Amino acid sequence: MKNFWKLGVTTAVAGLMLAGAALAQNVSFKDPTGDDKGPGKYTYPTDGVYKRGSFDMTAFDVKVSGKKVDFSVTFNSSLEDPWRMGGGFSVQMVFIAIKTGEGGFKEGPPGTNVTFADGNEWNKLVILSPQPPGRVKTEVDQKMGAMAAAVLIPTRVKGAGNTISGSVDLDQLGGGDPSKWGYQVLVQSNEGFPEGKDLMTRKVNEYEGQHRFGGGTDTDCDPHVMDILAGSGKGPADEAQAQFDMLKYECNPDGTRKSGAVLKMVKK
Repeated sequence: MKNFWKLGVTTAVAGLMLAGAALAQNVSFKDPTGDDKGPGKYTYPTDGVYKRGSFDMTAFDVKVSGKKVDFSVTFNSSLEDPWRMGGGFSVQMVFIAIKTGEGGFKEGPPGTNVTFADGNEWNKLVILSPQPPGRVKTEVDQKMGAMAAAVLIPTRVKGAGNTISGSVDLDQLGGGDPSKWGYQVLVQSNEGFPEGKDLMTRKVNEYEGQHRFGGGTDTDCDPHVMDILAGSGKGPADEAQAQFDMLKYECNPDGTRKSGAVLKMVKK
């Protein structure tokens, strides 16, 4: 009887340990509301499809589910599909940069006009786009050069309520414990007809237009990002200022970039 009791206790303890290990791999971040202004002064396009809060990230979650890793980004607005993309959302575009190990890439996705600080380079990039995966892959292969091999495109990305989510294989991320990785989330807008080498990203101009963000410059020296993670990723109001500081930029008189946005990863 004692042996059966000991076996039961051992089994229960093992089960709790496994559950704890799985739980440890899940990561959640919060982001303050009302900071969907890039470096602080960006404005939305004028077309009605860009609803208030559409680019205001409020939460980012990473969850290990078996051999998959689920990524979810929540916004301060209910999602809509005005362009009938078929996945439950249309206007948002999300880049999830992940630091899983040493080294990595300092340049952000083409069209975002951001770089990553020393020691904060990304090793993997997950793209949550309403565009078909094949279209995204073609754009990545054509425009990201050596970085393309580090890009992961979920086979299905869906929007429901106010959350966009997608999954990739843990093995594709190199295995390991996602709770120990660094993350940065870049909120952009889906652009079906991107300019030049932009990776399906929407530009920020000096003045907003029907399908252009405003508050930046027309010379392309500004970061084309509306919201990012900042600080410790817990969501207090002062993290908005931390975001504005990271996305700060300065242009030369001829419109070229003098100093640009330099991002840091956020870790638990």
